[in-house]
Amino acid sequence: MKPTIKIDYVSDIACPWCAVGLGNLNQAIDQLSDQTNFEVHFRPFELNPNMPKGGQDAIEHLTEKYGLTAEQVKTNQANIRAKALEAGFKFHPEGRKRVYNTFDAHRLLHWAGQEFGLEKQAILKKELLNTYFCLAVNLDDQHNLLDAVTRSGLDQDRALEILKNNEFAKEVRTEEATYTNAGINSVPAIILNDQYLMQGAQPPESFVNAFAQLIEQS
Repeated sequence: MKPTIKIDYVSDIACPWCAVGLGNLNQAIDQLSDQTNFEVHFRPFELNPNMPKGGQDAIEHLTEKYGLTAEQVKTNQANIRAKALEAGFKFHPEGRKRVYNTFDAHRLLHWAGQEFGLEKQAILKKELLNTYFCLAVNLDDQHNLLDAVTRSGLDQDRALEILKNNEFAKEVRTEEATYTNAGINSVPAIILNDQYLMQGAQPPESFVNAFAQLIEQS
């Protein structure tokens, strides 16, 4: 019987490196899926929990946050686009236009995982990342979130009901607090078997090495 590696992937869909890290993680999982089972849980983290409706211009936001010039931000974004492509995400060539609050997206991810299981949650996670970084559309427009739900094969009417009624808000807030209280303040943060923490968009080989060690221990 194959062992199982539990992975808690703490991330935000407004984080480009979270997309890169996820693509690299999936590549590593594919390499070792014949040796072990993987159980991937997507956990919520908000980079901009206080972002108001309408968001903020992405270049403006990043220059203010990191103290960079607009040209430096654009250079960094080009580098991230290249890394994302290697990881399986074709980011929009002009980059994301605005930075948005992502709480609604996290509520939908919680719903998908709770009611349909981890596989459907993973599909929705990828589609939400695609919505923001590849389509580069407005996350405040619920139609764009619902399109991601539909592409994931989930019930759009039920998703709309969740968005309107603020369902799963308490559950998401509780999960977010769990990880921030544990000292996680940047993402992606990847927790293996509730014991080992890997931080940042690790390359596939780093994940493979970590998984191989856990397989040996099992």
